Amino acid sequence: MEEIINPTIKKDAKPFKIYQVVIPVLLGLFVIGWLFLDEFNPDVFSTFNFTIVSVLFILLAFLLMLMRDFGMMWRFRLLTDKDLSWKQAFHINVLSEFTSAVTPAAVGGSSLVVIFLIKEGINAGRSTTIMFVNLFLDELFFLIVCPIVFLFIPLPELFNSSSVIVSTFAVVFTSLYITRLVWASIMFIGIFKRPNWIRHMLLTLFKLPVLRRWYSNVDLLTNNLVQASRDIGSHSYWFWIKAFGMTLLTWSARFLVVNAVFMAFNPVNINHLVVFARQMILWVFMVVSPTPGGSGVTEYAFREYYGDVFSSPSAIIFVTLVWRMISYYLYLLLGLLIIPNWIKKSFTRNNNETTDVSQNK
Repeated sequence: MEEIINPTIKKDAKPFKIYQVVIPVLLGLFVIGWLFLDEFNPDVFSTFNFTIVSVLFILLAFLLMLMRDFGMMWRFRLLTDKDLSWKQAFHINVLSEFTSAVTPAAVGGSSLVVIFLIKEGINAGRSTTIMFVNLFLDELFFLIVCPIVFLFIPLPELFNSSSVIVSTFAVVFTSLYITRLVWASIMFIGIFKRPNWIRHMLLTLFKLPVLRRWYSNVDLLTNNLVQASRDIGSHSYWFWIKAFGMTLLTWSARFLVVNAVFMAFNPVNINHLVVFARQMILWVFMVVSPTPGGSGVTEYAFREYYGDVFSSPSAIIFVTLVWRMISYYLYLLLGLLIIPNWIKKSFTRNNNETTDVSQNK
């Protein structure tokens, strides 16, 4: 909370601790290892018809993740009116994915996008608005696409009751769909219709004694938020069509990674629309996972949910590992490679700017 209200970070502050990276990796690998020891049969490799086509589908899975990243970067540039360079947008995207991977979804790695944008020169109010617009577009995709896709799939194929964990998906999904519909409605009002309501609510909240020391920061932040909301709400319909188009590309590419991985190992007898639709349901389940990035829970749920796609339990365990390596562990690695250099450059730049301002005074 304090970082968003007053986005100043000490020069020697560390953006993450090493255990925040180690824990999710160990959780995911522990579950995969446990499943391997319990059910894995090495003979499963003899059942895979692994050819050059399989390699191409694995490469397609990586390409889909690149498409997903391109969509996110393009959207950041669009929402900042291209004030961000492609390099800056790349850094923000990787940092956002990394923080989401090392924090539980309930805590919200997405909120740190505000800090990343501020460090790249976007003011606090505008950064907060962009964060909320990103969240709103993501929720809009989910709320629109889910009902459309589900119209073409019998519910028993989506919510099979082959295990206890899968039988809870329907209840969890329905509850969260309603919750997200309400949340998206609130964001729409706050961003596009009545930003002053958000300002009034926050200023009232921060008049409380325990929060009063941040009142002046919130006053400045909400002033910027109202102005930025007016600016972003003045864009044309074509602007929002492009923004939602990139959102559609981003999430579709991410969910289709599973389709590509499945095609690499089991290219026949797959209903790809069902596989795609189940990804949306599984994503909702991952959102309520208490573990960092859904580690452990996601691997187990994936194995249970897609167990009927492969005849062998060993096969789905191996495919689960491949999927997580492409869609999750890759971002942990990229984050570790990019964060140190980004911290050095962005924090040094901001410290120098602060020093220059002080000297000019």
